[in-house]
Amino acid sequence: MKRMFAAPDPALLRLRTSLRAVIGVGLAVSAAELCGLSLPASITGGLAALLAFFNVADPTVRRQMVTTALLPAVGLPVLTLATVLHDRPILRDAAFLAVVLCGVYARRWGPRGTALGIFAFMMFFATQFLDAVPGRLPQLYAAVLLAVVAAAVVRFGLWCIERRTPPPAAPAPLAGAGLARTTTRQAFQCVLACALALGVGQAISDDRWYWAVGTAWWIFVNTASRGETVVRGFRRVVGTVAGIAAGLLVAVPLQGAPLPSVLLVAVCVFGIFYTAAPSYSWMMFFVTVMAGLLYGLLGVLHPGLLALRFEQTMVGAFAAAIAVAVVLPVTTHASTGAWIGRALVCVHRCTEEAARRLAGDPDADPAARVAELELLLGRVRTSLGPLVHPLSPLKARKARALRVIELLDACARQVRGLAGTAADPEASRDQRLTAACRRVEAAVEALLAPARTEHATLPAPSGEAHHHPGVDRALGHLHALEGALAGLAAPLRSHPRAPLTSS
Repeated sequence: MKRMFAAPDPALLRLRTSLRAVIGVGLAVSAAELCGLSLPASITGGLAALLAFFNVADPTVRRQMVTTALLPAVGLPVLTLATVLHDRPILRDAAFLAVVLCGVYARRWGPRGTALGIFAFMMFFATQFLDAVPGRLPQLYAAVLLAVVAAAVVRFGLWCIERRTPPPAAPAPLAGAGLARTTTRQAFQCVLACALALGVGQAISDDRWYWAVGTAWWIFVNTASRGETVVRGFRRVVGTVAGIAAGLLVAVPLQGAPLPSVLLVAVCVFGIFYTAAPSYSWMMFFVTVMAGLLYGLLGVLHPGLLALRFEQTMVGAFAAAIAVAVVLPVTTHASTGAWIGRALVCVHRCTEEAARRLAGDPDADPAARVAELELLLGRVRTSLGPLVHPLSPLKARKARALRVIELLDACARQVRGLAGTAADPEASRDQRLTAACRRVEAAVEALLAPARTEHATLPAPSGEAHHHPGVDRALGHLHALEGALAGLAAPLRSHPRAPLTSS
C-alpha cells in the first residue's frame, strides 16, 4: 500500500482523473435514476461512463471526443445481440467469442480500436452480469446514451484535464506481419483462453460463468509476452482474493443498504482509477469490492457468491496461461529484447537531436525525444516485470533484468539533463559537446545491429569552444551516458541464463 500511494503523480494527474471519473460516473447514474430507469439500467449506465473515462486514451482531445461519440455505435448493437441471445446458450457463447475476436483484433487501430473493442466486450459482459432480457433493451439504450453524454460533458466541458496536460502518445506495438502481428496473435490467444474459461466456467456455474471469461479477457489487455500474461494473471488473482476478503467484511454485512453502498461504490471508482497505473492488484481489489457492492444492491449477494467469484477468476487466469503457452507463444526474452532495442534507438535519436541543437540547429528538439524515451522505458519495465517479480525463480535472469533497468534509468536521467543543457543557447558553441555526442551515438550503435540505427550527418559546430557554466554539466551528462551504455553490453550480449559478472 505504501508503494501505491508513494507512486509518482506528476501534476497530480492521477488524482484529478480519479476525481473526475467519480463525478462523471455519479452524474451518469444520477441521470438514469432521475429518468426513472431501473437499477440494472442505472448500473449499466454507470459502467458505460466508467469505461468512457477509463479506456478512451487518444492522444488529442478531438480524437477522444470522436472515440467517445462512437462508443454507443459499437456498444448498442452488441447489447442488443447479447440480450436477444440470452436464452440461447450455444448461439450466445458463439457470439461472445466472436465479440472477443473482433475486440482484440481492433487493437491494431490504436487507442480508438482498443477503446471500442473493450466497450463492445463489456456491453456483452454487462448483459450476463445483470441477467438482461430483450424487454429491458429500451432502458439499457437510454442508460448507455445518458452515460456517454454525461461522461462527455464532464470530460470535455466541466473538467477537460487533457487541454492543459495532453496525454503522451503510447508507443506503437512491436512490429510484425500476419500471425506475428501482436493484435492478430493475441486475438487467437484470447479467443482460445475465453473459450476454455467459458467451458470450464459453465461447468462450475451456469449463472456466473462470465467472470471466468472476463478474467481471461482483461489479462490480455496491455500484455505482449507469455511472461507478462502469466504475471498479470497472478496479480489479478491476488487483487481478487483481497477484494473478496474485504467484501466479506464490508459488502455482505451491508446487504445492499443504498446510501452506504453507493458511497462505497464511489470510493471504489476512485480507487480503480487512482491505482490502475501503479498497481494492477490494487485496481482489481477495488473492482472486486465494487462488484460485491453492486451484487448487494441487486439483492443477490451472499458469501458463497464471492467464493464462486474466486473460482471463476482462477479458471480465467489458468485459461489465459494455457492459451499463451500453446498458441503462437512469444517468450519474455524476445519481447524484452525488442523493447530494449527500441529504447536504445530512442537514446540514439535523443543524443542526435541534442548534438544538432548544440551545433547550432534551432529546429532540433531533443525534449520531444526525451518524452518518447520515458514511455518506451515504461514499456521495458512492464516487459521485464515477469523476470523481476519477487516470486521469479530465475535468479540470474532477475539480476540481469534489474541491471538493465538500472542502466536504462541512468540513461534517461542523463538524456534529460543533456536536453536541458542543449536548450541553453550560450552552451551551443562548444566543440567538445558535439564530439561527446558522437561518442555516445557510437556506443548505442555498438549495442545494436547496424541496420537498426541511421546516423545523421551533424553540422559543424559554430564558433569556437568557450567555457560556459552549462558546458561542464553537459559533458558530465554525456560521459555518464556513455558509461551507462557501455555497462549495458554485459547484460545484453551474454547468455540470458549466465551469471552476471560485474565489470
